[in-house]
Amino acid sequence: MRRAQKAEKIGKILDDLYPEQPIPLDHNDSYTLLVAVMLSAQTTDKKVNEVTPDLFARANTPYKMAELEVDEIHDTIRQIGLAPTKAKNLKRMAEQIVDDGGGVRPDWEFLESLAGVGHKTASVVMAQAFEIPAFPVDTHIHRLASRWGLSNGSNVVKTESDLKSVFPEDTWIRRHLQIIYFGREHCPALRHDLEQCLICSWAATKKRKREEMSR
Repeated sequence: MRRAQKAEKIGKILDDLYPEQPIPLDHNDSYTLLVAVMLSAQTTDKKVNEVTPDLFARANTPYKMAELEVDEIHDTIRQIGLAPTKAKNLKRMAEQIVDDGGGVRPDWEFLESLAGVGHKTASVVMAQAFEIPAFPVDTHIHRLASRWGLSNGSNVVKTESDLKSVFPEDTWIRRHLQIIYFGREHCPALRHDLEQCLICSWAATKKRKREEMSR
């Protein structure tokens, strides 16, 4: 089966399973979404949602965040992975936004110039806050794209390019979240029976099944 055919069949399954795709990170606007996505690196969304209420109570705008000391930010997010680095980045990012005029702009160059903001984080903000087509690739998506034969999985840049080429642009935003949800609920990284999986059973190659199920 060609990649485009696989993608079409996968898309139908995902649409049936997840007709609605709520954003798993609690936020109120583009800025709080940006902060939440920054915090989510190497941390579960659940843990991020546990610390952001207190953080946003103190600073839910870049102006307020820029006024906080790094230590205060760190104390608020200390349960989060990489908290010391993220605290420094949150303050510097807020200062950069303030210097730019105070708003989060739907501009790739601007977003990726902010401290602690890489392409994946910028992609999430562009897609979810501004509805600009983007296909953020996190660890779930990178893993499943390779497992399903939609990408060779050599790196996230290649995976993003491959997924954009097989899924129609008007589906990118929802596919991103649908694949994440499917990975969490039906297609885990470890101890997964590919033969019984709703997608892996037919999308994964025999070689891939042997390799994974022999671990």
